[in-house]
Amino acid sequence: MSTRWSGSIKSSVRCAVAVTVAAVALVAGSGSAAPAPANLMPFPDQFPNRIDSMVPAPDVPRLESIPARSVTPGATQDLQELREAIMPTPTGDAFFDTWPADLDRRAPGEIIQSRDVAPVAAPLLEVQVGYARQIKFATRDAQDRPLFATATLFVPPMPWTGRGARPVMVNNPPIVALGTRCTTGYTLSHGKSGDTNDTDLDPPTTQESLKKGYAVIVPDHTGARMAYAEPYVAAHVILDAIRAAESYDAKNFARGPLAMLGYSGGAIATNATAKLAKSYAPEVAARFVGAAIGGVPADYRELAAAMNANLATGVFHAAILGITRERPELLPMANNVARWLATNDFFKNLCTGTMGYMGFSFVPTQALSNVPDPFGSPVAQEIFDITSMKDMKAAMPVFIYHGAQEWWIPASQARSLFAEQCRLGVNATYREYPGEHMTTVFTAFDDAMNWIEARLAGRAPTSSCPLR
Repeated sequence: MSTRWSGSIKSSVRCAVAVTVAAVALVAGSGSAAPAPANLMPFPDQFPNRIDSMVPAPDVPRLESIPARSVTPGATQDLQELREAIMPTPTGDAFFDTWPADLDRRAPGEIIQSRDVAPVAAPLLEVQVGYARQIKFATRDAQDRPLFATATLFVPPMPWTGRGARPVMVNNPPIVALGTRCTTGYTLSHGKSGDTNDTDLDPPTTQESLKKGYAVIVPDHTGARMAYAEPYVAAHVILDAIRAAESYDAKNFARGPLAMLGYSGGAIATNATAKLAKSYAPEVAARFVGAAIGGVPADYRELAAAMNANLATGVFHAAILGITRERPELLPMANNVARWLATNDFFKNLCTGTMGYMGFSFVPTQALSNVPDPFGSPVAQEIFDITSMKDMKAAMPVFIYHGAQEWWIPASQARSLFAEQCRLGVNATYREYPGEHMTTVFTAFDDAMNWIEARLAGRAPTSSCPLR
C-alpha cells in the first residue's frame, strides 16, 4: 500500500472515529426517546452544523470543462466537479477508461471496440475455451443518457449438438466494488491481483456453463461509473451486452435461448434485468427462458435497518456511493466527512474484501449527512422508491433463493419479491437454504444451475406460487 493512501486512510479513519464519538455524545445528551429501529433514528438538529464546523470541506479540483462521465444537466459547476471527484480512478487501460467522443450518436448495444483476452482468461477458468473476447459497447445510464460498458464473451470449443441453437448463459457476478480494477472484466483481461474478487471465478458459473456447451456473457454490470448497487444501469448494461454479443457473433449468441444467474450484487442486477427487459429490450426479453436470483437485496429501506451502523456499514456506504455516482441528487446531502471519504483515492476504489473491513468503523449514515434524518429526507425516499422497482413484472420465469439465517440481507426481502412476482402472474419458484449469505451462494449453486439447465433444455418450470 502506498504511503499516500496509507496516510489518507489513517486521516479518514481518525475523522470517522471522531464523528462517531461526537454523534454518540450528542444523541446521548438529546434526551429524546429512540424509535425502533434505533440505528435509523434522526440525529439532533444541531449535529450537522457541529460536524461541518469541526471538519473543513475537502479540496475538490476546479475544472475548466466537466468530463463526459460527470456532466449533469441542470446542476451547478460545484456539484459536477464534486461528482467527478467521487468517480473511480482510471485503471490505465483505455478499454475501461476512455469515454468515446461520439457516444451520444451510438445506439444501445452498438459495439465500440473488441479484443482477445483468451491468453489471460482461459487459464483463470481452467476449462477449455473456444474463444474469449471482451467487448466495449454503448448503453444508457440510470437517467437514460449515453453510457458505455464492457462484457466478456466465451464460447466453448465444441460444436453445440443439443436441440436447437446453442443456449446462452448470462453470468452476473456480484461486483460488490467501487473501483474499476475490481470488476470481473478487469480480472479476465489482466489476471488476479490484490483487487480481484473471489466471486469473479467462484462459484464456477462460467466454467460449468462452458462445460455444458453454452455460450457465456459476463457483463461488467456496474457500468463505466462503477455504480455498484444501482439497478437501472445494471439492467441496461446486461441487456445491451446481449445485444452487442448478438451483433458480434450471431451464430453463437443470437439464436439460442437465454438464461441468467446472479447472486448478491449480481442478484440486484439480475432482478432488475428481469423486470426491465420487456420495456427496455423487448426483442431480448422474448428469448429469455429463466433467471436465477440468489441472496437478493431487493428493498433498500429494509437494508438500511439491517446494515446501518454495524459491521455491514462499510458495504452499505459503498452502495450509497455507487448509487450516488449515477444519481448525483444525493450529493448535496453529504457533509464534509462524507465528502472526504467519497473523494479519497482509497475509499472510492474499494473492492469487496477491503470494503468489508470498513464495517469496523460502525459509522452511521446520519453522521455522514448534513441533515439530521437522511433516511427520511424526500431525496432518499424517492431513491428508495425508484430502486425498489415495486410491482414490476419479470419477463421470464424466476428461481429466487436465499439463506434462512441471513441477518444483513433478511430473507423477508426475498419472500416479498417472490410474493410480488406470484401476484403479478410470473412463474416463480422460491427456496430457502440453511445458512447465511456467504454459505448459501455455494450450498444453493447446484440447484440454481440445475434449474437453469432445465429451462435452457426447453422444460417448463413448475411454479411454487400459492394457488389462487
